[in-house]
Amino acid sequence: MNRTLYALCGADKSRPFSPHVWKTMLSLAHKGLDYYTKAVGFTQIPTIENGATTLVPVLRDGDQLVRDSFDIALYLDSAYPDRPSLFGGEGGQAMARFVESWSQLTLHPALVRIILMDIHDSLAPADQAFFRTSREPRFGMSLEAVAETGIGELKTFAAKLEPLRTTLKKQPFIGGETPLFADYIVFGPLQWARIVSPKTILEPGDPVLDWFERCLDLHNGAGRSVTAA
Repeated sequence: MNRTLYALCGADKSRPFSPHVWKTMLSLAHKGLDYYTKAVGFTQIPTIENGATTLVPVLRDGDQLVRDSFDIALYLDSAYPDRPSLFGGEGGQAMARFVESWSQLTLHPALVRIILMDIHDSLAPADQAFFRTSREPRFGMSLEAVAETGIGELKTFAAKLEPLRTTLKKQPFIGGETPLFADYIVFGPLQWARIVSPKTILEPGDPVLDWFERCLDLHNGAGRSVTAA
C-alpha cells in the first residue's frame, strides 16, 4: 500500500475526528482504495511531509501529495476514473461546490460552538494549549464563553438543516439514489460531532438522522469504524 492519509486526532490516536478528513475517508472508501492512516495532533500538523501543509487532510498517493478534501476528491476521480465517480460529472462537481459553501457557512460555525469544549477535552495536553491560544483570539472570548453560546446554537441547529431535510424526504441521498461527494461533505461535520461529543445533535425520526445512519453504514460501515462519544 502506498497511500497515506494524514488525519487529525485527539489524545486517542485511533479516533480521527476532523470533518474534512472524514470527507476524504469516505471518498477513498467510495473508490475502493486502501490507505494507511497517519494520526497527527494539532501541534504535529506542521511536521507533515517536511512542512508541506498547515491543514489536514493531506493524501500521499505514491509520488502525488494532495491537500484539501475537495481537491483530493477531484484528484481521486481523475486518477482512478475506472472506479465509482465521486461527482458523476461536471454538474455533480458544481453541486458539491454549493453544498460545501452551505456546510462551511451554516453547519460548521454552529457545530463548532456546540462541541468546542468537547473537542478541547479530547485533545492531548500540548494540543489543548494550542487549541485554546489559537481559537480564543478567533472568537474574541474564552472557550468556555463560546461554549455558552453553543447552548443556543444547539436549540436552533435542526432548523438549519431544513433544506437537507426536505430533499431527503424525496430521495435517500443528496446524490440521489446513491451517495456522491456532496453527501460526504455534509456527513463530515455531523461525524465530527458524533465522535467528539455526547450531545444529541439530531433527534429520532428526523430524516437527516436516517440519512446520517445510512451514511455510517456505507462502504462496509466505514463511518462506524470509530464509535460515538
